[in-house]
Amino acid sequence: MSLAGKHMFGSIEDTRVTFVEKGVDANRRDFLKALLEHNGFEVLTEEEKRKSEEDPQLYTVAVTDMVFNPTIWVYQRKLRTPDGRKVTPAYWNQQTEDTRPQYWDEKPPKE
Repeated sequence: MSLAGKHMFGSIEDTRVTFVEKGVDANRRDFLKALLEHNGFEVLTEEEKRKSEEDPQLYTVAVTDMVFNPTIWVYQRKLRTPDGRKVTPAYWNQQTEDTRPQYWDEKPPKE
């Protein structure tokens, strides 16, 4: 569900929420929770039901801000890392810790 662009909302317990991601593992849940709380959001998480005990435990991560859309916030570079850098799509997806704003390849073209 990572940066799908669709604004998904619903409820966790009795609280209306915007879903950030569903079906994530504990590591991803912790990363998103820390990042979003650092940016001032109230984060709620919920364990998803498992079909069997052998299945891994997955989680739903959501925020109480009903207008929050992760895709918009990431691509408009509104989110900040704990050390103050702007969050990029690669950082959001935990592909890299590098948050340089370049969206292009810095290598010169081959002749």
